[in-house]
Amino acid sequence: MSGVVQARELKAVGITVGSLGNPYFVTLANGAKAKAQQINPNVKVTAVSADYDLSKQFTQIDNFISAGVDLILLNATDPVAIEPAIKKAQKAGIVVVAVDVGAKGVDATVQTDNELAGKLACKYLVDKLGGKGNVIIQNGPQVTAVTDRVKGCKAVFAAAPGIKLLSDDQDGKGSREGGLNAMQGYLTRFPKIDGLFTINDPQAIGSDLAAKQLKRSGIIITSVDGAPDIEAALKSGTSIQASSSQDPWAQAQDAVAIGYDILNGKRPAKPVVLLAPVLITHDNVATYKGWSSQR
Repeated sequence: MSGVVQARELKAVGITVGSLGNPYFVTLANGAKAKAQQINPNVKVTAVSADYDLSKQFTQIDNFISAGVDLILLNATDPVAIEPAIKKAQKAGIVVVAVDVGAKGVDATVQTDNELAGKLACKYLVDKLGGKGNVIIQNGPQVTAVTDRVKGCKAVFAAAPGIKLLSDDQDGKGSREGGLNAMQGYLTRFPKIDGLFTINDPQAIGSDLAAKQLKRSGIIITSVDGAPDIEAALKSGTSIQASSSQDPWAQAQDAVAIGYDILNGKRPAKPVVLLAPVLITHDNVATYKGWSSQR
């Protein structure tokens, strides 16, 4: 950009995420706010919870358009159905950056390399089982983050002939409650389960609880997120042994920086930015920085 062009100011940012009941999205919102305030100390940042409700998210984007925000960070409840709202925002001159999950028609996307996250967690599981045993993939809401994790995990299981996949299509609903219910079903149905991969930490914690309640031990659970709850679980004697950690703070900071660049006519070289996950286990959890640490 030449020095003559007046940089477009970042005056207001709107953030809509799956659920502000999840510490992951709270950290994401806080990271975005910190970055936006670095760019403009007087910026107005509004973070709202869509509660996985598509029509609610449509309304929230409409509200952001009416409020005249410059940038929207979108964690889409439905990556395809939300497209008309994205287009409407862009028509109004607003940049839309997808965070954590992809969405159709956005200006850019910043997310974890979810396929790699699934691979890391399931490779750990296969190694721990010595390459043989009965395993389950506990699925979740069919957003790109989840389908990519499952895809990565399945590739690892498929490469291990001694691994038998008992189930891969139950929806643990991304929550502790959902994980608990799905796991109760597996434990009733299958007399021998050696390993379980859940698509996120709340589901892992619910599943661990179900195994405790039904007094079933010796099941190795791995997951994705690196959430605060999982840090505690890994430091104590639960069945949960590893989680591929995401970094919501860094994700949000990148998303705001990229969005601000796009506002000023500078498009990213790659429209999708993938951040590498790190596997957190019993062995390295003591040195893990965690989500909540401000950087």
